Amino acid sequence: MSANREKDDQVHQEKEQPRRRQARGERRIAQLLEAAAAVFTTTGYTAASTNAIAREAGVSPGTLYQFFPNKEAIAIELGDRLMHEMREMYGEALAPVDPATPLEEAVGSAVDRFIAFNCEHPVFFALMHGPDIPGRMAEEHDALHATLLSRIEGLLSSFLPDADPADLARTAHMCLGLYKMGLELVLAHEGPERDAYVQELKYALIRYLDPMVGDRLGRPDATRTTR
Repeated sequence: MSANREKDDQVHQEKEQPRRRQARGERRIAQLLEAAAAVFTTTGYTAASTNAIAREAGVSPGTLYQFFPNKEAIAIELGDRLMHEMREMYGEALAPVDPATPLEEAVGSAVDRFIAFNCEHPVFFALMHGPDIPGRMAEEHDALHATLLSRIEGLLSSFLPDADPADLARTAHMCLGLYKMGLELVLAHEGPERDAYVQELKYALIRYLDPMVGDRLGRPDATRTTR
């Protein structure tokens, strides 16, 4: 009986060792990606180096190379994870709205979610909008951009059901363009000044959409925002 128990314990330990090694590896990868995000955000992708990332992570370059062969591989892994997270986020942020929802609320809710994501992950903007984005990331970002436009069109169509498809596509492009320009200003500031730019971005989108939406989203003329 004792021999069987010892054998079972040995089998259990042999199974647990790979799991522990895998868990340690995943923690190390997360540590390296976090360090890379800090370096890419501070210096940009081109000026960043694997040595700087290893130093930020508090490990040797040799340890880094156990998990990533070069800087591009780190950026691609980081970008993949962030794009996956962003897809999940905008699936909720850009869901069709109830026709009774005020325009300010519909715009404000979507903007707040996108701003929160980018403020939490400033490296996303640094990587995706830099001049030297790695090739594979550029392709995936283009696909993300196309999907994002499609979701914005879907949101717009929920309160502009009679709009011509070409007009809807143009409006979606304008909304995304306005957001990107505003986002750059938001990320360049902190504290109350950042909050002020977020509000300005919302105003810009609301004032742009207001003439098209009219009273569709529960906003009688008397209550329209004026500035």
